[in-house]
Amino acid sequence: MSVLAMQLAGPLQSWGASARFARRTTEQAPTKSGVIGLLAAALGLRRTDDLSDLAALRFGVRVDQRGVPVRDYQTAQHFESGKSMPVSERFYLADAVFLAFVEGDGVLIERLHSALRDPVFLPYLGRRSCPPSRPVELDVHHDQGIEQRLVDEPWRAAAWHQRRTREQMVRLETIVEAGRGDGPTDTLRDQPLSFDPIHRRYALRGIVRDHVRVPNLIARRAGAGAPTDHDPTAVLRGK
Repeated sequence: MSVLAMQLAGPLQSWGASARFARRTTEQAPTKSGVIGLLAAALGLRRTDDLSDLAALRFGVRVDQRGVPVRDYQTAQHFESGKSMPVSERFYLADAVFLAFVEGDGVLIERLHSALRDPVFLPYLGRRSCPPSRPVELDVHHDQGIEQRLVDEPWRAAAWHQRRTREQMVRLETIVEAGRGDGPTDTLRDQPLSFDPIHRRYALRGIVRDHVRVPNLIARRAGAGAPTDHDPTAVLRGK
């Protein structure tokens, strides 16, 4: 097995696992359906094409920077009739950073990595209004599983966020697709079956929520928490 590591960072992200009428919410982390859609677009697949090879990939996420919820509204037109639809509420995550991983056959993983470097259709972070602010592709790792990469990948939160966090080891949430023998702690309806806009279909997927600890290298370089010679009251004493 091989693993493709991706970073999902941008001003806005929105990863919906369910939508009701004019209210479009977002999950607090990327969904499998959203990331598989991103990879399918990079390959140049159409929405009606077969997804079985991509959907069979095992999926995992690490929350490197949780982001801030944002509420907006949007107008739209009906896909077939072109008539105006009711104004809808849209929810996003601002300034979030995630690492996403897909695990599977090495040939397919290498193909996906190449596609991300030269995508047929531009990638976006859940919705077309959410472009990435960094390159999505990171690297391919052979003979490793998702669990290993969750620990070994460096912390990729924004530099300002890392400087604000004084701990030298940070605790990051992980959400990994349950494998054989794993007892899922939760489920999400984000297993893609079809992206056909006339009849999109998703199945339930078991997930395991956990945490890993990774080093905050910026805090280590800056010596966060260490005493300094700076005296902010020196000016008051005429020094």
